[in-house]
Amino acid sequence: MPTEPLSRGRIVAAAIGLIEREGADAISMRRIAADLGVGVMSLYNHVPSKNALLEGVAESVLSKIEFTDDPDAHWTERVRMQARAFRQIAHHYPRSTMVVVSRQLHSAAGLLPVERALATLRSAGFGGADAVRILRMFIAYIVGSLLREVGVTPTFAPVHTSTIKADSVDAALFPEVSALAPLLDECDHEAEFEFGLELLIQAIVAHSARSR
Repeated sequence: MPTEPLSRGRIVAAAIGLIEREGADAISMRRIAADLGVGVMSLYNHVPSKNALLEGVAESVLSKIEFTDDPDAHWTERVRMQARAFRQIAHHYPRSTMVVVSRQLHSAAGLLPVERALATLRSAGFGGADAVRILRMFIAYIVGSLLREVGVTPTFAPVHTSTIKADSVDAALFPEVSALAPLLDECDHEAEFEFGLELLIQAIVAHSARSR
């Protein structure tokens, strides 16, 4: 079977695969070339630098977000759909998502999700400053949830070990922790995310009402 021709897309895909296996620190042009079985200098015909490669990774991940936005829906429902879409892609590419949020993107692929989110908030009547702050708040919430859910550790092993055992807590010193240990020791990530998402949206609704 003939080898697929070297291209920017193939190089970026190899980088994403490496990041998901070993983390962004493993990325180097030499390592990518070795994984692809090509000479390192051949990469520079398609990607001029490591920085450009990481930008390509971020753009590729963002371009995979599947938006099902409904312009006729209430803005709160549109925000829910957009947040869930970003969370879904973050679950598919958790380590690469960390690359996404650490970079300032200027390409169409990088700016499209930002444009959609800001347009939704502006159409709901939010001023520019509030729209930007709300967008940043949602990104922080989604990324924080991702870190908790998948456990971004050096080995990238999901954290499923118990955290608190009632019989290991001094009930006299920590009565609430002791009493709620069973709840602290379990987590339905889907339910937790939806609960937090609703709290954020209701807080924004209340903020909007006060502003008006």
